[in-house]
Amino acid sequence: MAAGASKRERPSSSSSSPTPISKKPRSLPADELRPVLSLLISATSLSLRFLSSSSPLLPSSLSSSLSSSLLSSSLSLSRLLSFLHLRPPPPPPPPPSSSSWFLPFLSPSSPSSLWLPYFRMSKPTFDLLLQTLTPALTADFAPPSHKLAAALLRLAHATHFSDLARRFSFASPSLACRAFYEVCRAITDRLGHLFELRSDPRRVLQGFNWMSLPNCLGAVGFSRFLIDGAACGGSVIAQAVVDSEGRFLDVSAGWHGKMTPARILRQTELCKSGASGVLDGAPMELNGGGSVPVYFLGGACCPLLPWLVTPYAEVDEGPGGCGSSSKMECFNSVHSRGMELVDRAFVRLRSRWQLLRVVWKEECAEALPFVIVACCLLHNYLIKCSEPVPEENEATAVESGFPVFEGKGNAEGERVREVIASHLSMVSQITFLV
Repeated sequence: MAAGASKRERPSSSSSSPTPISKKPRSLPADELRPVLSLLISATSLSLRFLSSSSPLLPSSLSSSLSSSLLSSSLSLSRLLSFLHLRPPPPPPPPPSSSSWFLPFLSPSSPSSLWLPYFRMSKPTFDLLLQTLTPALTADFAPPSHKLAAALLRLAHATHFSDLARRFSFASPSLACRAFYEVCRAITDRLGHLFELRSDPRRVLQGFNWMSLPNCLGAVGFSRFLIDGAACGGSVIAQAVVDSEGRFLDVSAGWHGKMTPARILRQTELCKSGASGVLDGAPMELNGGGSVPVYFLGGACCPLLPWLVTPYAEVDEGPGGCGSSSKMECFNSVHSRGMELVDRAFVRLRSRWQLLRVVWKEECAEALPFVIVACCLLHNYLIKCSEPVPEENEATAVESGFPVFEGKGNAEGERVREVIASHLSMVSQITFLV
């Protein structure tokens, strides 16, 4: 039986095709690989040059993606040649400065539709910003217009410094880095007045009054910006005050990622001003006979204070809205709409300036707070110039994960919240009856 099985297993020469003989691919010696790799490097370099001249005609996201992929391919090929102990062929000469990628944008016929995807603003707005920042920018290795455009492109698309150097004909990526931080410094120096918490409180108070939040001077919120590594606990936190139109009124960035909002708040100038009673604005008498000072809205992660009003502990909402629910439910509903302003402002900030969406390298963490503040000022500047609001992409939202504050309450803070809640309940009942 074993012999029969053996016969059945033996292939028949008359009915089966011959078994193909597998051949191992011939290993190419290093000298034969060189011309192949050289051709690949040349093709990659030529593709980069083509992209440099034609990318204004491509969608900004596609242009940045192609550029990053081509640069990575070129670097990988060069490393492979180095591994084979071969000298790489000389790179093609860089394009002359007259062929700078940015020059077509400076043409008088350049439409705003070309500017917005790349720089997040129209050409007239860019020109006005350039005029504002030029006194704080040098013209040592590049004109101010090129420095500003390069910085905006990096903020908008997280463009690498090597790509900026190629696009704007900077001599090296280090000069592109230098230009970027020079522009960020100029923004904070020349646009700092756009944080209007102190300069225009009447406008802010009026905006929140239209939201049924009388004597409110802003909404206070927090957001994380991620860092790769253990530095700062893997993130830095920014505290911001936002008005009813989504402008940033005050920003304090760079707090350690492990700190709680309550601890951060206690160390800010905002808290010092609130605790000392120097906030602009007089107390206001509300319906029901109580008065409230100027105050801010704060989330559940913050302590309740006389000048910082937080929501009531979680309550069940009634089916009929404010008109048929308790005053606590009504207050929390209005309070929630106010706090959404902060969340939306941070989402729009990240949608517009995608450099804030990436995980920053640990060695660059020190510069991140500086860039956050610059982006907030540019955000305000573009609102002032009536530039289009970016689409709110949920992917840009960051789960902050801030814990609910569990400390002791504040008696005066509870009184202020109760007066506001009674006022809102009375107003909502009148509106419901009407």
